[in-house]
Amino acid sequence: MNETAKTRPVTASPPSDSRPTLKTIAFMTGLGITTVSRALKDAPDIGAETKERVRLVAAQVGYHPNRAGVRLRTGKTNVISLILSLEEEIIGLTSPMVIGISEILASTQYHLVITPYSARSDPLDPVRYVLDTGAADGVIISRTEPKDARVALMMERNFPFGTHGRTEMGLPHPYHDFDNERFAYDAVRMLVERGRRRLMLLHPPPYLTYHMHMRAGFERGLRDFGAVAVPFNTVDLDTSLADIREACETVMRGPDVPDGIISGSGGGAVALVAGIEAAGLKLALDVDMVSKQSNDFLKWLRPEVITLREDFRLAGRELAKAVIARIEGRSVAELQTVSFPVAEN
Repeated sequence: MNETAKTRPVTASPPSDSRPTLKTIAFMTGLGITTVSRALKDAPDIGAETKERVRLVAAQVGYHPNRAGVRLRTGKTNVISLILSLEEEIIGLTSPMVIGISEILASTQYHLVITPYSARSDPLDPVRYVLDTGAADGVIISRTEPKDARVALMMERNFPFGTHGRTEMGLPHPYHDFDNERFAYDAVRMLVERGRRRLMLLHPPPYLTYHMHMRAGFERGLRDFGAVAVPFNTVDLDTSLADIREACETVMRGPDVPDGIISGSGGGAVALVAGIEAAGLKLALDVDMVSKQSNDFLKWLRPEVITLREDFRLAGRELAKAVIARIEGRSVAELQTVSFPVAEN
């Protein structure tokens, strides 16, 4: 039957399957199953009016492609797997990144599946699972390390992926990163401009790549702007907020008190503020603080904190575009992007 033909009269009951299928949509539109399938795939030889009618009915009946069937027919899952550690959920990074990825996938055939893991487990496990079972067509990972075994494994298998963060392996791969070196350097400058000279940094865990970048920016800023570092190495951004607060209070009560603090996360900044106040000191009077933040809650709670934004929603969008492009065979050199801190005060 030609796809432009009129809808045939309904003379039989619709298919009785509990789950809507292509057959269901074909019955309700009066079109052939092949036409319905091609309309849903946005085939160029199907008219716009027919495509719109098919999509409307599909939405009304709650139709979703059977992934197992798609995989059997095409060898693809139409799934992108976002592998995230539970620590990222705790510090509130997951939601904006998922939103950004979903915004890009919404106009494609791909679906997002989130695969969580704990830092206490082997981070290779979820990657091996995807590779060994063919559970996804592409992977997004975060918390990259300078020599990241996950990256090496996926490159060895020639599997499409993107990383939130860079590596130091000499192996070009798709990534989106935030310029943490620039963040720390700008933070030092902003504190020195306020007359602060004794600066303390709450940094990422030492095994992550962005620890190297943030420390490099901090140390370069100290040299360029004539400030000195106050040691703060007993905790990092993965430490519990209670322990960060306690460590900060200890420093603020000690003999080597900083007058400027840089925090690598908004959650860490809240704990640092609590430690400052527990020691009897006042933010923006005795000590100034610059913090990275990914949402507005820190600015609402403590407007005295100077904030530089990292846009995780943008990161999600860039990573989704990079993985899809890699699946389609685009070169790695085109799929590496970096975003920069944005001052908000």
